[in-house]
Amino acid sequence: MGMDIKLPIGLMFGLLGLLLAGFGIFTYSDAGMYERSLGLNINLILGSMMLVFGVLMIAFSRKKAG
Repeated sequence: MGMDIKLPIGLMFGLLGLLLAGFGIFTYSDAGMYERSLGLNINLILGSMMLVFGVLMIAFSRKKAG
């Protein structure tokens, strides 16, 4: 068996997604920050997506092959 790259990628995306989503939550009330993105909290949206992707990668790395 070779090295499974899904676990480190999942951990990286999970950690960065958690940090970005946390930043989006803490800056949720700052309307001026999100004027350029048409009022969308991009940090929260993309952070959540990165977190979900990271969790999926970790789950796939835990799945037994064979």
